[in-house]
Amino acid sequence: MAQITWILKNGERISADVKDGTNLMTAAVANNVPGVVGECGGCLSCATCHVVVEDEWRDTVGAAEGSEDDMLEITESGKMDGSRLSCQIIAGPALDGLVVRVA
Repeated sequence: MAQITWILKNGERISADVKDGTNLMTAAVANNVPGVVGECGGCLSCATCHVVVEDEWRDTVGAAEGSEDDMLEITESGKMDGSRLSCQIIAGPALDGLVVRVA
């Protein structure tokens, strides 16, 4: 289980323990994180789960590639350094303590 923290636009933090194998979009929706909608249910077709991975976690999480990278080009807030779709980030021991900002 990994503890994940989402930082909202107003600076508020929401933290939750997320079961290994769960994507962060599902976890955010389950924990009522404002701004993470997940309209497509994690099918890489809406970009409503856009988050920005904090600098110190970017190497561990990795960069967006392929279709995910393409979807980030059309996000409402625009693609930024560290942008990822949270449906494509899977919780696991290596991500314990991960911090992301809701885009």
